[in-house]
Amino acid sequence: MNLSRLDLNLVVALRALLEERNVTRAGQRVGLSQPAMSAALARLRRHFDDDLLARVGGHYELTALGQVLLDRTATAYDVLERLFASQADFDPAEEHREFTLIASDYAVAVFGTELARVVHEEAPGIRLRFAQTPPTVVDATDALLSTSDGLLMPHGVISDFPATDLYGDRWVFLVADDHPGVDGRLTREDLARLPWVTYQRTYDAPAVRQLGMLGIEPRVEVSVDGFQLIPLLVAGTRRIALVQARLARLLAPLAAVRVVEPPYEAVPLREAMWWHPVHTHDAAHIWLRETAARVGRRMAHEPEGEQAGPGEREFGEGPRPDHGQ
Repeated sequence: MNLSRLDLNLVVALRALLEERNVTRAGQRVGLSQPAMSAALARLRRHFDDDLLARVGGHYELTALGQVLLDRTATAYDVLERLFASQADFDPAEEHREFTLIASDYAVAVFGTELARVVHEEAPGIRLRFAQTPPTVVDATDALLSTSDGLLMPHGVISDFPATDLYGDRWVFLVADDHPGVDGRLTREDLARLPWVTYQRTYDAPAVRQLGMLGIEPRVEVSVDGFQLIPLLVAGTRRIALVQARLARLLAPLAAVRVVEPPYEAVPLREAMWWHPVHTHDAAHIWLRETAARVGRRMAHEPEGEQAGPGEREFGEGPRPDHGQ
């Protein structure tokens, strides 16, 4: 494909046509007349050798190829928009723009709130948008990172992208305050015997893999699409749950639960910010990464939980260097 022969304005037209499925509305959306948009559609049909929009009764529907192009065009548009928005200089006190960070509710609660506070104080024109991590994060990491400004995720789930370390955490268990079968501690037999509440995605994969290596198969009774709901599903039941100590410190006072240390040396958790290489040398993105790393360094010197765990020695360290610079 010779990109020099393509008119990139057609990307704008293609996205509008595929999403609106109407030539007139697509033209109004991008500021083109109906004849100009019809001409753009004709050029696109010649290029793809496909109708893209097929008339069915009194309206248009996407062809099979048009359906395939729908998501790809939106991704390409976002990449181009971010590419041409790149800057050589960035003054956070004067700039007005939005950064999108993909994150779990755990990362937003523990880290995102502090990052947002710092950004509010230092860059009043900057907006942060936190989007939920999708189930496709492992299989479509490149596409996800190319259309966002970063991904907050621990090491051990994705790789081969630049990252900067933020802070450390450790794993602890939550049990009900009045749990009849757990006094001051849990045993490995308890972990196999008692019902569990689990986070239904795989972002805590290293911790889950460790359980398997120890021969522990959790008996999952409830799974939930968010860490912050877990304490409510543990309170008043015989269930147990594995959660991050920093989150437990925030949420345990809100539910009738208590924190119990794992009956094994749990693998430590190191949260990082990952990004697409296309952002590496962008001044605005460098500022975002440096600000995130600064917030992470501050957190790294704060206790992540009231009880010291076997991985505690890891968490007095500051973040490792920004691997993308």
